[in-house]
Amino acid sequence: MSTNANFEKIASPRSLRLGAIGFAGASLVFAGAQHLSAQAIASHNSNAPVDYAADRIELQDKQKRVVLTGNVDITQDELRLKAARTTVAYTDSGDLKIQRIDATGGVVVTRRDERASGDAAVYDFNRKIITMVGNVALRRSGDTLNGGRLVIDLNTGISSVDGRSGAGVSGSGSGGRVSGTFSVPKKS
Repeated sequence: MSTNANFEKIASPRSLRLGAIGFAGASLVFAGAQHLSAQAIASHNSNAPVDYAADRIELQDKQKRVVLTGNVDITQDELRLKAARTTVAYTDSGDLKIQRIDATGGVVVTRRDERASGDAAVYDFNRKIITMVGNVALRRSGDTLNGGRLVIDLNTGISSVDGRSGAGVSGSGSGGRVSGTFSVPKKS
């Protein structure tokens, strides 16, 4: 099986309509959280096709999920997710639609000059929210934010980082605090 095989060709003999699937968002702002604009990720084209590649792809039709393991690479337009393992949950009511992606193992989400990383991530396709937990870091054009949990709201373009690490995932080592660096204009 080809490593770069498209999910549509592997998951089922019937045509999957993934073009209408969008990555993550609903409005979540955490009290005490620091914010960094996520306009680069927020302007994501959620109508673009979703492509998958992994060392191994397993369709678990009865559980309505697809498990991708080993060098997982998921792309939609310019948004890219890399992880060691993902589970893709879907519904099948005549038409297969992705509901959620759970990713673990060195998760990295990138788009243009923005990079978010963490131990684990959940993409909620219905709410359009990307939540990353455990040693999270958000980097963009010299600005950095580090903490225990990152929520990227693609509707509002706001990324929230807080010190909470989530259940069962190690924190940022910052004692529940958020740290970061913001670049300043250079004097001529």
